Amino acid sequence: MRHAFQILLAAALVFVVIDFREIEAAKALVPFDPQAPGAAPILPPALTEGEPEAPPSEITTEAAQLKNAIRFELLPGGILKAQGAIDAGAAARFAAEVEARGEYVKTVVLDSPGGSVGDALAMSRLIRERQLDTRVEKGALCASSCPIVFAGGVQRVAEKGAVIGVHQIFNGSTQRLTPEEAMSQAQRTTAEVTRHLEAMGVKPGLWRRALETPPDRLFYLSVREMEAEALTTPPPPRPVAASRGKGA
Repeated sequence: MRHAFQILLAAALVFVVIDFREIEAAKALVPFDPQAPGAAPILPPALTEGEPEAPPSEITTEAAQLKNAIRFELLPGGILKAQGAIDAGAAARFAAEVEARGEYVKTVVLDSPGGSVGDALAMSRLIRERQLDTRVEKGALCASSCPIVFAGGVQRVAEKGAVIGVHQIFNGSTQRLTPEEAMSQAQRTTAEVTRHLEAMGVKPGLWRRALETPPDRLFYLSVREMEAEALTTPPPPRPVAASRGKGA
């Protein structure tokens, strides 16, 4: 598996150089890098140019809600709902929310277009540290860096009708990077993300899909693909009720 991740790292460099040159030539896409200082999250691919394919299911959350900075709402049954874009600082707010709720939170329900990769990684690590589950509900979106957060769950459930998509990271700072800077940044980020996904038990094919998908598109994962790449987990085995012996 480590060889597969090394191949992905090399492929990342190729994709970044190609995409950077295409973006420079077209001048049609203002790229977005969730890790860039001061970069504001956007809703990919709805607020980028191009003609992305329609999602496989209807996203019922209003776009305005998804574009807002992520908010956390405590719901009955130990559920903490995280809805909105993962802005810089989201991980700190998430950690404070989890700490304040103590042992009550059991499942994090996600509805997010993604955003800061650094914050997504930190949120995902905290979810695994606290042994929480993750879920994406019917009609909800989990895209861009959101699947990184989703991967932190011990049990990971995508309901029928949930929309989960991945694509390449890209730069949203006002300063335009050189190809060398873009490659260096992509290499560091790719290495960090691949190590984390491997630790979470997710197979390398998921990140390969992201590397192959331009930043103004989303690759929507089917139920079968999520299962094959271990992004979702099998349901836990049901306890077997002890059978009563018949009396003499």
